[in-house]
Amino acid sequence: MNFLAHIYLSGNDTELQIGNFIADGIRGKDYLNFPERVSQGIMLHRNIDTFTDQHPIFKQTKKYFQPEYGLYSGIIVDMVYDHFLAKNWNDFHDQKLELFVDKFYNTLDFNYTILPQKTQLLLPIMKSENWLVSYKELEGLRNILSKMDNRMKNKSNMQNAIKDLTLNYKNIEQEFNLFFVHLIAYTEKKIIDLEK
Repeated sequence: MNFLAHIYLSGNDTELQIGNFIADGIRGKDYLNFPERVSQGIMLHRNIDTFTDQHPIFKQTKKYFQPEYGLYSGIIVDMVYDHFLAKNWNDFHDQKLELFVDKFYNTLDFNYTILPQKTQLLLPIMKSENWLVSYKELEGLRNILSKMDNRMKNKSNMQNAIKDLTLNYKNIEQEFNLFFVHLIAYTEKKIIDLEK
C-alpha cells in the first residue's frame, strides 16, 4: 500500500498516521528515536507491508504488471490500490477526501520538526501537487508514477503501467475491494496488539 492507504489505516490517531507515513525512510531500529506512538506507526507500516506483499490477492494483481515491469510491479500495485481507495473514498470514510487530506497536511506541518529530512523535502511538492487527492484520477496517478520513476536508478517507465491498468481496470478494482477488507481487519487487530 502507498501513502493514502497507510494514513487511512492509522485511524484518527495523528501520531500513528505520522509514523505510518514516514516509515519507508526509517531504517532498522531508528524507529526508536521517535515518540512512542510514532514508533508504533512505523512498526504498523512494516506489518502492513509484510501482510500486503504475502497476500494472494495482491500477488494476483501484480501479475498484470510483472511481464513489463518485473520487480517494480509491487510498487505499481501499491500506487494503483491507492488510486482505488481515493476513487472510492466515500465507501470507506465519512469525511470528504479533500478534508481528510488537508487535515493530514496540517498534522505534518504542526509536527514538522520530528519528520525525517527526506519527508521535509518531499512535503512541499506533495502538498503543492496534492498527491493524496490526485491519486483518484488516472492522470494524477500517471504523474506520481512518473515522479517515482525519476527517483529510481534504473528507469522502468512505470508511468506507462496506466495502459495495463486501463486494460484490466474492472478486475483490478474488484481485487482491491476484496483485498482491502482483509487489510482493514488485519490492521485493526494489529493496532490493538501494538497498544498492549
